[in-house]
Amino acid sequence: MSEYKGKKVLVLGLARSGFAAVKLLLKLGAEVTVSESKALNDIKELPELLSWGVRVVNQEKEIFEEDFYKAVKNPGINGNLWFVKRLRERGIPVITEIELAFEAAAPQHYIAITGTNGKTTTATLTYEIIKAQYPEETHLSGNIGIALCETVLQNNLLENSGHYIVLEISNFQLLDIVKFRPEVAVIINLAADHLDFMGSEDAYYRSKVRVYENMEMEDTFLYNADDALVREYSEKYPVKCNKLTYSLYDNTADIYADNENVYYKGNILFPVSDIKVVGRHNVQNVLVGVGSALKCGVDEETIRKAVAAFNGVEHRIEFVREKDGIRFYNDSKGTNVDATVIALKAFSAPVILLAGGHEKGLSFEPLKDLLPGVKKVIGYGECGKRLIDELTGGAGLLVDALPEALNEAMNIAVSGDVVLLSPTTSSYDQYTCFEERGEHFKSLVNSL
Repeated sequence: MSEYKGKKVLVLGLARSGFAAVKLLLKLGAEVTVSESKALNDIKELPELLSWGVRVVNQEKEIFEEDFYKAVKNPGINGNLWFVKRLRERGIPVITEIELAFEAAAPQHYIAITGTNGKTTTATLTYEIIKAQYPEETHLSGNIGIALCETVLQNNLLENSGHYIVLEISNFQLLDIVKFRPEVAVIINLAADHLDFMGSEDAYYRSKVRVYENMEMEDTFLYNADDALVREYSEKYPVKCNKLTYSLYDNTADIYADNENVYYKGNILFPVSDIKVVGRHNVQNVLVGVGSALKCGVDEETIRKAVAAFNGVEHRIEFVREKDGIRFYNDSKGTNVDATVIALKAFSAPVILLAGGHEKGLSFEPLKDLLPGVKKVIGYGECGKRLIDELTGGAGLLVDALPEALNEAMNIAVSGDVVLLSPTTSSYDQYTCFEERGEHFKSLVNSL
């Protein structure tokens, strides 16, 4: 019998993960209340929720004085908000949708991929490799846009066990885990991000290491031997399970890539030339996919073929088109400074950088060493002026929005140049999400 049967559960916030949590809780027999900040008439799911017997309320104080068995929080809701604090003060457990799905599902093989940059590319590649061996039992879920509760429901994982779930997991989703335990996990890299939400770099990094806190000796943590912050934080918060090391520089690592080949335990797996996605950072992402697949029992030939077939992920240094010898790339997922550093390092041609968006207060200092390869910085949006002032000393161009930024780029670009949208920050000043921003950019480029 489900532990939730007949219990009152509060879901904080809808969106994809909250709505999926509601469906799973109903399947488990819970009595569900949804609290939303939106006016009830603005909740498009309201008729469906009411037809299911779900109570839908706003954020009235009395709601948070009721007795609930648990609360399931949308990861986008800050845990420091008064109503979340009040629930915790009253001893009501607040968990994430990830934790709910993990609790409810039969035992599965979880591969958890977190880090600051490259999560989606790495998770997608890892999924493609593992799926090549286990086509009916492999699923891609989590922060990539498919809620884990939805994956559990769609594949009857309440009863079916032994599936391989590649989970892109954000620090917001890790903050409220309790028992979540992957069999394979990785922190791809660490760099400052989400300081507006987390309050400090240390709090952000500590949230990431939670990915391995419940892992046991027989599990495997893929250890990035090249990342100083991963090294620092895994020493502060020791890894208690097996480590599989990977590196682009240390040829003694378990998985290693030089400029010619990818190696496992000193043996050649495949040539680097098989990797289609651009940039040395993507070679590193491939090493994660290879290591994860090996630990899931995927054979080496299947790995080789899957890597060679992988062409990358939308909005991650995505090639859009070439016009008059000018190449256009959409890196709208570049929502922090380190992501833009990685994108710029992927190119040897002169780059016209389009950057800007919601002000997150991040330092632009890491970009300065790369300015010799940048022909012009064009800033736009909420943080555009600070970006131009601090990064270029006023030598860049400042415009209001992305269409103007692209127009200015076209006035400057010549054959052989790269026009790169890599915003350094989130999209919320002018778009609802990075996907909308990326799609807008692509439509603008394709209409040139």
